[in-house]
Amino acid sequence: PVSIDFAAMDRALSPKTVAVLGERTSRAHMFLPPLRRFKGALYAVQPDPEEAGRLEEMGFDCYPSLDAIGTPVDYVIVALSRKYAAAGLRECAEAGVGGVCMYTAGYAETGGADGVEAQAEIERIARDASLVMLGPNCMGLHNPGRGLCYLPFQPVYDGGYVGFASQSGSHGNFFSIAAPDNGLPLSKMISFGNGVVQESTDYLEYFGQDPQTRAIVLYVESVKDGRRFLRVLREVAALKPVIIWKGGRTEDGRRAAASHTAALAESMALWRAAARQTGAVLVTSIEEALDTLQVIMKLPELRGPGCGLIGGQGGQSVAIADAFAEHGLRVPPLSDASKAALGAYFKLVGAFAANPIDLGMNVADIDRTLDILEADPGIDLIGMQIGILSNEERHQGIRAAHVRSIKRTFERGHKPAVAIPYSLLPYEHAEILRETERELRAAGIPCFPSYYRAAKAIRNAVDYHQARRAIAAAG
Repeated sequence: PVSIDFAAMDRALSPKTVAVLGERTSRAHMFLPPLRRFKGALYAVQPDPEEAGRLEEMGFDCYPSLDAIGTPVDYVIVALSRKYAAAGLRECAEAGVGGVCMYTAGYAETGGADGVEAQAEIERIARDASLVMLGPNCMGLHNPGRGLCYLPFQPVYDGGYVGFASQSGSHGNFFSIAAPDNGLPLSKMISFGNGVVQESTDYLEYFGQDPQTRAIVLYVESVKDGRRFLRVLREVAALKPVIIWKGGRTEDGRRAAASHTAALAESMALWRAAARQTGAVLVTSIEEALDTLQVIMKLPELRGPGCGLIGGQGGQSVAIADAFAEHGLRVPPLSDASKAALGAYFKLVGAFAANPIDLGMNVADIDRTLDILEADPGIDLIGMQIGILSNEERHQGIRAAHVRSIKRTFERGHKPAVAIPYSLLPYEHAEILRETERELRAAGIPCFPSYYRAAKAIRNAVDYHQARRAIAAAG
């Protein structure tokens, strides 16, 4: 079985030196400006004296060739047209570069014979030189801890722990921004496009060995060797959560994937079987990947599907119960002891003491009510909807009370807890929703913009933990 050279891949993916080959005014100097934040040596390589002069005026150290730099370079972004890309890649190989991002497109994804032939040529060059090669047809690497960005709005920070490898550059762009905003900072984000040398299986194996990475998300359109992928997935998923977003689930999607990265069609039945056998989680969007990861990484192991829900009103409580039940969760009746405890103080004017619990006039007793849910033996997880009805001060006081109470429950840790800040007018209440979300995320509480997304994420996490237990029991 193929096994990666971890040290070689880590040199490329955690670089100390970076060069951009072929940056030009016509591309608005796309790659170098975001790299001003890079925590290492940065070089521009441009043999055109006029272009080199412009880059030097912008403050970049510019050289006519990689050899002229005089020191080994760990990672090179090849920003050349296809006509010159192979020559640029040979220059990287001869200079002893560790890894290359082939931003250049126009290869096998075009479906033309010349594109296929050109792709075969760069694959030969990279393999003969044992180069780690991202791409072609990709955006490359975002390593927040090294300050390595290819877009100006990608954040830089330390302590990231989620590894994301994507055949899609745009998904990588969005994920690199959305993940830390959801309280899930990245160790590395890798956009690998056509993946002609290293592909999804290699990055999965790399992240499995990377000590910084504690959870892994893959966006995959196809894999080259299904048996190897399954073997690596089984090994890595036994160590860390693995979430897979499979692109090309439908005939139309498969056709789009083929034109996007030259991906091959694969049966979703095979992917579902692989997930069941390994304990990986299949999702269908960035949102579902982030939501699911929140529950898995921020909550203790979920032991069952019983949910105690609070905060809905009237028919909305019915809708919440339906949403959770339709995702295979349970919203069970409360125990007799819980009903008696609620009945001791619950004012039933505009409320009801059932599960889901409509608080009505009992806002002052939120903590007491949550304590009862914590003690109920049929409840495995508590979910609180924090409804945003108005900007008025009175409603803001109610919102603040809900936030304080769910934070208290979460910090006590007797039962896992999530929050659902919710408004039917999300644009009008955007600032309040955002502030509520910030408070909850700062406390480590998973939060979701709708009960449908919350229910799906919780169901995925329950399935994940059940699968892990079953696999462990089977030995």
